[in-house]
Amino acid sequence: MPTSWLAPRIPRVEQHDVGDRQLDALLERLDRIADELERLNRTAERQEGLTLVAREIHDLQESLNALAYAALGQSPPRVTRRRAS
Repeated sequence: MPTSWLAPRIPRVEQHDVGDRQLDALLERLDRIADELERLNRTAERQEGLTLVAREIHDLQESLNALAYAALGQSPPRVTRRRAS
């Protein structure tokens, strides 16, 4: 099976000398991109954590409701949820 489909799709750039100022500007831009990627990763990790916390709170709320009904000697009402269309 040929492996040509695995080849990168970035076109080859002709090699030429880059001046110090251009190189500094490129490195500065790369640093800003790296910083932004780190910020986005931290944000995504926090959102994942918040999703887990929200799910745990939901589960705890359901448990508390069940305990409250049990303390009253009643069974919780049956609620059927409609599917979102």
